[in-house]
Amino acid sequence: MLCYKYSSSPTLVTLLFKGYLLTLWTRLLKNFTKTPLTVSFIALMATPVWAENTRFDFPVTSISNNVYSIISPSYGRPTPENKGWNANSHFIVTDDGVLVFDTGSSELIGRAIITAIKTVTDKPVRWVVNSHSHADHWLGNAAFIDSGAEFISTKSSLTIMKKHGKEDVDAFYRMTEGATGTSRIKYPSVLLEQRIKRDFGGIDVEFIFSNDAHSPGDILMWLPKQKIIFGGDVLSSDRMPILTYHGNVPQLIETLHDVEKLNPTIVLPGHGKPTTVKSISRDADILALVSALVKKGRDNGTSTDEILTQVIANLATKYRPLYEDFDSNIEYLVTMVYKDKN
Repeated sequence: MLCYKYSSSPTLVTLLFKGYLLTLWTRLLKNFTKTPLTVSFIALMATPVWAENTRFDFPVTSISNNVYSIISPSYGRPTPENKGWNANSHFIVTDDGVLVFDTGSSELIGRAIITAIKTVTDKPVRWVVNSHSHADHWLGNAAFIDSGAEFISTKSSLTIMKKHGKEDVDAFYRMTEGATGTSRIKYPSVLLEQRIKRDFGGIDVEFIFSNDAHSPGDILMWLPKQKIIFGGDVLSSDRMPILTYHGNVPQLIETLHDVEKLNPTIVLPGHGKPTTVKSISRDADILALVSALVKKGRDNGTSTDEILTQVIANLATKYRPLYEDFDSNIEYLVTMVYKDKN
């Protein structure tokens, strides 16, 4: 979800993108309640899973007969309280081994993911997919080295990982007061360049490019037979779409419509609980409506404050009930759309 860059001062973190994420980071949830280790998908849809993970005893959520999720209850920045666990990971148990989609913010979290997988199967992790380059989705890679896993992502994501990876390890260490440890860096080596289908242990998988919708090199993973899609940060659940300074709003809208046409039964986002295609339609609609209002206002020389007022007047009644963070993040959404030059 994010990327960091340090200045020469050891106490100053300069964020490469602000606004939406900074707002999210202030809404950390500090009191967790205990839950059973395995939770059904139906129950999760009704009630979020909160767990006390002082030792990273991750609860595993059963999504289907061979698909599982590890859902982080923390939505925001890495902190001493959440120990850097602020993003979801998912895994598929195949005939030949386990495929993991996103490995978390640290090698320690990656190890905890392995421990959680072992509560479901004793099969080894053979494949690791990194949805994109933001550090909370791939810094756990090194935990899977000993399993001999194949690490899969895209060239654009690898470029950003190499540029910021070591700084991100240091940033997360400081932000969590050492809780993330000093993760080793393991980059993906199998780099996808276009939409592709592949068999993983008897499971048909399709990798879909978002064309830099959220960040350069984003990929989604689609299981056509089970109609399950793994979205990384391209797809959202109960919060507004995650826009970044290096994303592409028109492309995000297009990607959401493409995913909508697939009509997935289950949507697994990078943050938040599993959801359905209704969330994808909702996100595509609000982004298109905000984009149209912003374009009209910009063409007429209207200030961003006035455009924001118009957006709220036109959209709040319908969309405020659909997003937990509508009031806190609609201004950021408008600002990002206004700044988008695509």
